[in-house]
Amino acid sequence: MIILVLNCGSSSIKYQVIDMQGQTGTLLAKGLVERIGLKEGDLTHKPVGKEKFELHRPIPDHTTGISLVLDALTDPSHGVIRSLDEVKAVGHRVAHGGEYFPESVVVTDEVKEKIRSLFAIAPLHNPANLEGVLSIERVLPGVEQVCVFDTSFHQTIPALNYMYALPYEYYEKYRVRKYGFHGTSHKYVARAGAELAGLDPAKSKIVTCHIGNGASATAVLDGRSFDTSMGFSPVDGLMMGTRCGEVDPSAVTYIGEKEGMDYDRLNAMMNKRSGVEGVSGVSSDMRDIDRAYEEGNPRAVLARDMYFSRIRQYIGRYAAEMGGLDLVVFTGGVGENSPEMREQVCAGLEFMGLRFDAEANHGVRGRDKILSAPDSRVRVAVVCTDEELMIAADTYRLVSRK
Repeated sequence: MIILVLNCGSSSIKYQVIDMQGQTGTLLAKGLVERIGLKEGDLTHKPVGKEKFELHRPIPDHTTGISLVLDALTDPSHGVIRSLDEVKAVGHRVAHGGEYFPESVVVTDEVKEKIRSLFAIAPLHNPANLEGVLSIERVLPGVEQVCVFDTSFHQTIPALNYMYALPYEYYEKYRVRKYGFHGTSHKYVARAGAELAGLDPAKSKIVTCHIGNGASATAVLDGRSFDTSMGFSPVDGLMMGTRCGEVDPSAVTYIGEKEGMDYDRLNAMMNKRSGVEGVSGVSSDMRDIDRAYEEGNPRAVLARDMYFSRIRQYIGRYAAEMGGLDLVVFTGGVGENSPEMREQVCAGLEFMGLRFDAEANHGVRGRDKILSAPDSRVRVAVVCTDEELMIAADTYRLVSRK
């Protein structure tokens, strides 16, 4: 079954075309549409086994962007399918499902209304995600669509971990609670990491660390999300590229009062001017931070040390919550490609029974591997995440069942 997987941002569309056979799939093409709504837009299309294709022209909206993607997929020279009739379903990444969606769902009018009702708590993501669904309805009418939510995996978190110690009325009125994100990635790498380590995921205590420009850690107890670092929004938890992560709320209100900052400016500060970039003054990209670190830039040294330390803290926290630890999994852009981060984070965790193999870790980038010593009680692995395959697999399962 040919499935188109879409991840629509406010001005971009990431896509993959996957030929699914059960829970396994063959990638046919992937690509990116950028600068939607600007004067000049870009399409980069990468078909497997063929030359890359690029297009530069105005792309006023998502419907136009998706139409260009479909044209590229069926083009005689760089296409991967003969006609659009071969596309049997479309799977969408949707950032926020609130408490409505503990699982992926086939798109209906009710589903679209519930996604729309969550705009207020996911204003940067859900409107764009829904626009992708509506655009497919216009350009591929009648094709089945499925929504896969970043928050679904975390709906198994117990109330003692998802509730905030705020007046309960705000949960009742506004559903203010921890939701967590990166759920599709955490679900995938927990299972793949357990398989790599020879563990039964249904009987294991795993901490998954999705480390990129956005970052989160999750406690996976017996195959289910038990706690996660991101909260009501993606700004909570770990220190990130430009997000502050955990911070005393009074520090934020104090800064706001001193600087005369309204809510929008405070929100922008915490989301776009903080984290690694805010502390270092160098960049939000860890590759730039690594270079500045090697040059001895004191703020870059501080930023990197803080960044690594907070990941280690969450591993220890979740081991305590679960009453033990069997496996630590690193994934994400930094997690998959930074041997230095993995080694530094694991340093000092020997008391848990974790023995890190620095030689096995050396130079490992973009591939799955066990990074712990053979006699380590706690295993360590790096696993390349594949959220698109998870979305395609859920789409295949739901459409086939229907």
